[in-house]
Amino acid sequence: MTELPRLSGREVVRALKQVGYEQDHQRGSHIVLRLSSYPHRRIVVPDHDEVAKGTLRAIIRQVGLTLEQFNELL
Repeated sequence: MTELPRLSGREVVRALKQVGYEQDHQRGSHIVLRLSSYPHRRIVVPDHDEVAKGTLRAIIRQVGLTLEQFNELL
C-alpha cells in the first residue's frame, strides 16, 4: 500500500490544479477550489503548513482519485 505523503495546503492545491481544479476564492485559512467543467463541484483545502492525514485522505476521496494517482501528480 502506498504511504500518504506529508504535504502543505499549497502543495495539495498545486496537485489538484493538474487535474482541472482552479482556485475559486480563499477565506481565512481555507482555499476553495472548483472544477472548471462542473462549477458546483467544490473542494476545500486548509492552507496549513501540513495537512492532517485524515483530511488529505478525504480530499483525495472527494476528488475521485486513488492514492497512487494522487502521488503521480506530485
